[in-house]
Amino acid sequence: MAKVSDILKLMKKNPKGIRFADLCKVCDHYFGNPRQKGSSHRVYKTPWQGDPRVNIQNTKGKAKAYQVKQVLNAIGRLEYEKPEK
Repeated sequence: MAKVSDILKLMKKNPKGIRFADLCKVCDHYFGNPRQKGSSHRVYKTPWQGDPRVNIQNTKGKAKAYQVKQVLNAIGRLEYEKPEK
């Protein structure tokens, strides 16, 4: 199985070709366990106000490209807002 950093590189390069299982691995790493995962959807909570969730969907083993882009944006925001130690 690929490492999270390798999957992120693939996500940035080609959001259309990402396997759902790989996207789940990335989301689990950054957002923790999903609030919902019983159906074809997985919903992850994010730490900010407003629309505090990331929703991804399994479509025949692949992730939807627009959802991959949303995950990348959420990860970018997490990295940007990370407090300095």
